[in-house]
Amino acid sequence: MKKLSVCLLLFFVFSIITFARQQYRRPVKPTKNVIVMIPDGTSIGVVSAARWYQIYNNSGGEHLAIDPYMCGTVKTFSSNAPIGDSAPTTSCYMTGMPQRTGNVAIYPVADPANDLVPVDPDMAYQPLPTVLEAAKYQQNKATGLVVTVEFPHATPADCAAHYYARGKYEYIAPQMAYQNLDVMFGGGNSILTDDIRQYFKNTGTVLIQDDVEAFRSFNGKEKVWALFGERELPYDLDRDPETVPSLQEMTQKALDRLSQNENGFFLMVEGSKVDWSAHGNDAIGCISEYLAFDKAVATVMDFAGKNGETTVIVLPDHGNSGFTIGRRDLKSYDKATFDDLFKNVSKFRKTGEGLERILLKSKPERFKAIFKEYTDIDLTEDELNQLLSSKNYKEADYMKVSNSVNMASVIIKIMNSRTYFGFTTGGHTGEEVFLAAYHPDGDIPVGMNTNVEINRYLCAALGLKTPLPEMAKEIFVKHTDVFSGMDYTIDRSTAFPVLKVKKGNATLSIPAFKSVVYLNDQPVALSSVVVYIDKNDTFYLPKSLAGKL
Repeated sequence: MKKLSVCLLLFFVFSIITFARQQYRRPVKPTKNVIVMIPDGTSIGVVSAARWYQIYNNSGGEHLAIDPYMCGTVKTFSSNAPIGDSAPTTSCYMTGMPQRTGNVAIYPVADPANDLVPVDPDMAYQPLPTVLEAAKYQQNKATGLVVTVEFPHATPADCAAHYYARGKYEYIAPQMAYQNLDVMFGGGNSILTDDIRQYFKNTGTVLIQDDVEAFRSFNGKEKVWALFGERELPYDLDRDPETVPSLQEMTQKALDRLSQNENGFFLMVEGSKVDWSAHGNDAIGCISEYLAFDKAVATVMDFAGKNGETTVIVLPDHGNSGFTIGRRDLKSYDKATFDDLFKNVSKFRKTGEGLERILLKSKPERFKAIFKEYTDIDLTEDELNQLLSSKNYKEADYMKVSNSVNMASVIIKIMNSRTYFGFTTGGHTGEEVFLAAYHPDGDIPVGMNTNVEINRYLCAALGLKTPLPEMAKEIFVKHTDVFSGMDYTIDRSTAFPVLKVKKGNATLSIPAFKSVVYLNDQPVALSSVVVYIDKNDTFYLPKSLAGKL
């Protein structure tokens, strides 16, 4: 009898799993709009802490905006490593191919001893079309990106650029500008070049820089870029709403602009700096940044519910820092009260970085008073001395703050010492991440999905007719194949290499990282960007260019 009961239980569990898989693998009805929302580097511990924090502070009810839409987990990884970086992980969501650390929407170099998926060595460095590019190229949809870091940072770059090294902003930024995005909201004014500015003028793209009023009053149909700050935006807890809009506000503005397109749109929204806070082991930063993202989720879900033609996927690209509620050096943590866990952190009015900026501009004799004002912490003499001895040290790399002797890291350690939160690392972690989704007909992915399967779902939700690998054969073809038998040279004397092809009296000049070529010095606009890879000295460009000569 007991054996029969176990068999029935196993059959019941198997039936549920089978049904769930069938639900996921059934055809997905395409929708007019697709929105991907990524809280970068958000481990599930951050979500839990944010939810409890919100409840404790009576600042939004007992549930997060994301809660009703939770439907599974995602196994996210690089092509040759289980723990992913933002560049390869979001690139996989966008292209369907896992990639190596640093890769931005480009085929990985094979690593036979460690590859977790089949990798064709002959395809190394091949640019891979993204779902954003497919939505624009195949369906003439509007496209947009909303982030809280500089615009060519890894996650937004993964959607609209191609290169093997995420830090090469000089090659990534122009690609993003020449993608003709309908919306780009975020940071990075210092990264704009004269060429990009001129291109915006040529195409009638509105450029708003550090002008929140102009941003808020914009209601036109032009393509629009609104950038705030030289690089990244401030943390939400440190943000001055009189000068910098919130992620929620930028998301709403993006929806207003993109929804004017009769063919629909593709939008990616990133809560970028949850990841930065996690790298710095800044608990209040993690919580407040996630809550700012969750408000943007509420805005999107409200739009999707009313619109009736929108699919929404919400998922991190990877975990970070091993954030936990409770840590090993605290005794009887299981008996910690609600006050024990959330009273002190709820008094923090600045992130570690925000408080550091104030202290670095203040006299040492004011440190105790300032710390008390923004955290309600009474500094000990030892803690004060730590601050004073570290004030001239500042870690420039946001990924290394927690492991270096800088004022921000000292501030964060002092703040965290008054909480019950713990961290295992200052780097990324390899656990699965949460998955939430909305589809007007309920066609959502459920259970555990890989990052590859998420890409398949996005392609299905868009209703793409041409698979992404086939699209690559149209827009990212090696110049040696496109112009086989023709006379061509590569001019490397300019900022970007230029491919020059001659046939009779015609000369075609093709600059790298742009979507404009020149036939006998006359500009010709392309529907996709041209990518140049120095590793193999190859241009990847539209096959149709051969017909221009």
